[in-house]
Amino acid sequence: MRPSGRDIGEMRPISIDLGVTRHAEGSCIIRCGDTHVLCTASIDERVPPWMKNSGLGWVTAEYGMLPRATNTRMRREAKNGQSGRTQEIQRLIGRSLRACVDRSALGERQIIVDCDVLQADGGTRCAAITGGWVALRMAVNQLIKAGLIASDPIIDHVAAVSCGIYAGQPITDLDYAEDSEAGVDGNFVMTGRGKLIEVQISAEGQTFTRDQMDTLLDLASDGVDGLVSAQKNAFPE
Repeated sequence: MRPSGRDIGEMRPISIDLGVTRHAEGSCIIRCGDTHVLCTASIDERVPPWMKNSGLGWVTAEYGMLPRATNTRMRREAKNGQSGRTQEIQRLIGRSLRACVDRSALGERQIIVDCDVLQADGGTRCAAITGGWVALRMAVNQLIKAGLIASDPIIDHVAAVSCGIYAGQPITDLDYAEDSEAGVDGNFVMTGRGKLIEVQISAEGQTFTRDQMDTLLDLASDGVDGLVSAQKNAFPE
């Protein structure tokens, strides 16, 4: 029995609210249960120096948690320097979003996606990737509307979900109570067409079998389908 009472493949309630900040070209708040992440996308007409004159665009990401996103206050990383965890997560977000972008169609500019965790209850990196895609989509729509790019550089949806083994049972979309006790923990990043972008899965005190890993992949695929539907439903017709 899961602490939340959910079925093994049941996602937490998902909501995505668009246009939550005034200045960013794309912005949303994504809520996956009690995990809430603010995602903004900013267009920069410059690329990093090492990409100049390449004709290619760039998508990158930054990630952070507010001091009281968790049950005890954390010190701000701006004061103490980024942790290794933060650097690893924001690189994952950037890699995941670049996987859905035709960088030549984007043109020689970059889009910076900022993901700030307002409240954490497990799965913050997955929520950041899923919401980050929405903010990126909004920013690209601005470029298309302004006539600054000739074709849509976004190839597909991208979303991510956590899956793991809790109390011997494969489950999807772990909240903190499950994540902190899981014997196996994984994050799965996939496209809307079901292709894998990245899989992070590790034993947390319990080994797992190939069959269990296949079950987690199946759960992740179903979970991502639901997240992609939420992304689509967030945009007006």
